[in-house]
Amino acid sequence: MQRALDFLQEHNEVALATVCNNKPELRVFQIMKQEGVRLYFATSPKKAVWQQLQDNPNIELLASADRISVRCKGAVSFEVEEDVKRWIFENNPVLPRLYERYDQLVYFVLPIAEMDYYDLNPTPPVFKHFDLISGEVSNGFVGDRFSK
Repeated sequence: MQRALDFLQEHNEVALATVCNNKPELRVFQIMKQEGVRLYFATSPKKAVWQQLQDNPNIELLASADRISVRCKGAVSFEVEEDVKRWIFENNPVLPRLYERYDQLVYFVLPIAEMDYYDLNPTPPVFKHFDLISGEVSNGFVGDRFSK
């Protein structure tokens, strides 16, 4: 699991999917802070993604590079402490370029419930599924078939 978390730390630009009218909506987001299996994000309260998260907090995200990918699922929480919000704003150079103050943004955190790690570089490829709620870990790829 640590390999997957390290990958997210190194590849913090992710495709993040929400749901709107029972249809997926996908956009690129940046993980602003990572504390273990908790991923923090910031956005504008004026963006559609914020309303979508309010309506349905379940998301899925994907980070991918060099034939490795990490997919995470879970329900976001909007309970982010003020000192974390300030840290995110002060330590992410793009935010002060777009906003004057940290409190012009809204923040959310994804406590990862499930995580998949794929590495297509070795033969056979590596697949691990982590259920962080139950603590179960499973492996995939059997021959040319995928199994979970």
